Amino acid sequence: MSNINLNKIITEQVNKNTLNIDSVNTLTMLKMINDEDAKIAKAVKLALPSIAKAVDVITQSIKTNHRLIYIGAGTSGRLGVLDASEMPPTFSVAKNVVVGVIAGGNKALQNPIEGAEDNEQAAIKDLKKIAFSKGDVLVGISASGRTPYVCSGLKYANKIGAKTISLSTNQNAEISKIAKINIEVVVGPEVITGSTRMKSGTAQKLVLNMLSTGAMIKLGRTYGNLMVDLRPTNRKLIKRAHNLVKKLTNAHDQRINDVMKITKNEVKPAIVMILKDVNYTTAIKLLKANDNFIGRIIKKNNAIK
Repeated sequence: MSNINLNKIITEQVNKNTLNIDSVNTLTMLKMINDEDAKIAKAVKLALPSIAKAVDVITQSIKTNHRLIYIGAGTSGRLGVLDASEMPPTFSVAKNVVVGVIAGGNKALQNPIEGAEDNEQAAIKDLKKIAFSKGDVLVGISASGRTPYVCSGLKYANKIGAKTISLSTNQNAEISKIAKINIEVVVGPEVITGSTRMKSGTAQKLVLNMLSTGAMIKLGRTYGNLMVDLRPTNRKLIKRAHNLVKKLTNAHDQRINDVMKITKNEVKPAIVMILKDVNYTTAIKLLKANDNFIGRIIKKNNAIK
């Protein structure tokens, strides 16, 4: 550990814009934080070409029945797990399609296990535990770009021939040298020196949103910008599903209720059943024949209004 030079890591450097953040009034303090946060989207924009490459690789992996796996430690690991956990209810994908792996395991989600990030063997063990394979994609997340746990996971993925992507908030990151596709979102020194849960964490959240959502869009999990593959698991989502069907079919509420009972609140087959006047089995066949893209089934005159 003695050979680590933190001074060369930009997220560990002192932010000159917030030197007196502890001596100003509350509003000024918040303005300082907000001014620094305003730089994040611009930094992400610069990384869009790399993010686009990553989305295409992830899309192909999932399309061929493989998986997107995130791996990280601390805040980075938690963000990966968070993004993965939101995929089933949002896009109705199986819970093992997008998986978050965090150093220290599930306990680390709520409890800091700082030493876990240095355990290189644990990364390999954790990936083997979920049967990580050549067809899967591994996204290594590390603000510093040098987390041993993440570096080890990416090296293992390369060794077995899997696709690898790195996400860091530093230039010339160590994980960028390992991964096949590297995403570097350089947000600069943190508001509070070294607190990468702030700007770095926000940047990582934005990119992870793009990776997973971008892939789902390309896989036909939306119609326009409508969430037609959501999984209604509570009253709010059931109502949202009903409203989506109504918006795209203009059918009477009773007709929608009857169809939604048959589809068990699945939106896509309900829309196809109503617009094409077919039964559930035929609706499913139509969806499969069109690679799950409902837009290929719905006629242009039924476009979103």
